[in-house]
Amino acid sequence: MTADPAARPTRSGPPRWLLATLAALAVAALAFAAGRFTTFGALDQAASPTTTSPEAGFARDMQLHHAQAVDMAMTLYRETEDPQLRALAYDIATAQSAQQGEMYSWLVSWGLPQAGGPTMAWMTDASGHGHGAPARETLREEDLLVQMGMATDAQLSAFEAASGPAADCMFLDLMTTHHEGAIDMVDAVLELGSEPRVRHVAQGMKDTQRFEIDAMAAASERLGCSAD
Repeated sequence: MTADPAARPTRSGPPRWLLATLAALAVAALAFAAGRFTTFGALDQAASPTTTSPEAGFARDMQLHHAQAVDMAMTLYRETEDPQLRALAYDIATAQSAQQGEMYSWLVSWGLPQAGGPTMAWMTDASGHGHGAPARETLREEDLLVQMGMATDAQLSAFEAASGPAADCMFLDLMTTHHEGAIDMVDAVLELGSEPRVRHVAQGMKDTQRFEIDAMAAASERLGCSAD
């Protein structure tokens, strides 16, 4: 995104220092979460969520969801020349990387596998009532991911190929949709789940992502993205 193409960094991967930082944050989140489980009673195996619970499904699907957000945020972080967007991308990447680590640790502490069950199947309660869009069982996996707000492979390729203000605007559009999908998932676990720590973290995610959606709307207006 600089005037000199030869001086632009390649898109082959994030800076090593940023990867190391995010990895350290994820490890720290594991240790932090393990300590917090005692406070919230999550180490009590008798009360632990089961593998088909909303909490387990949320932890699995949201880890996948966060992984894409971190990837998009790191791509923008190393390429954008807009300082406000660079700061926003850093905040998204670091916060969601740490949350990934915590959700991973939930499943470990509950004695559950990191993968299991169809995507978003946990968003249906015992009566068969689905939270949000209906008839998920009839959708293909790629359609389910889009329903979660995930960017498609084609959208990611276009974003990675873009530069300058076009890339900034594309990021804001994709990440806003991504956040909206995350909030739907959070609302589902708040409605269907009962584990205190999960509910506490989920509410924090919702509050943060609502704030970031507002920030991205302001950035989009500032950059004139709606006119593109």
